[in-house]
Amino acid sequence: MTIDALADWYPWTKSFHLISVFAWMAGLFYLPRLFVYHMQVPAGDARSEMFKVMERRLLRAIMNPAMIAAYLFGIMLVLTPGIVDWRAGWWHGKLLGIVVMTWVHHDLGLARKRFLRDERPRTERAWRILNEVPTLALILIVVMVIVKPF
Repeated sequence: MTIDALADWYPWTKSFHLISVFAWMAGLFYLPRLFVYHMQVPAGDARSEMFKVMERRLLRAIMNPAMIAAYLFGIMLVLTPGIVDWRAGWWHGKLLGIVVMTWVHHDLGLARKRFLRDERPRTERAWRILNEVPTLALILIVVMVIVKPF
């Protein structure tokens, strides 16, 4: 199903989709880094409380709205006539990347709640490794959309 009226708005929809994805990715890159720094201070310390505020603001004011906007504009793009050739295979790879990014986002949100309770859900090393997962998803998505290897 496509919506013909969306074709006229395609450049705007694509622009807002990319802006939303950029903001979402910035948060996906930065929140695990904040968790690394948070791990380096004792629970109950004033710096720990500051990190809790920073993490909440990043997730609620930037990441959540950006993810929702990326999804909405992405769905609008998919519904625009002639944008996706459903017979091609590249969109499966993009969808996998989106699923990974969404899983990381959800996992980071759950971890933030644990940090609020002064728990330490992972090691510093684990946060550093998780910090790379959105990069891999981004690479997959960009290659699938631009190169369309299959």
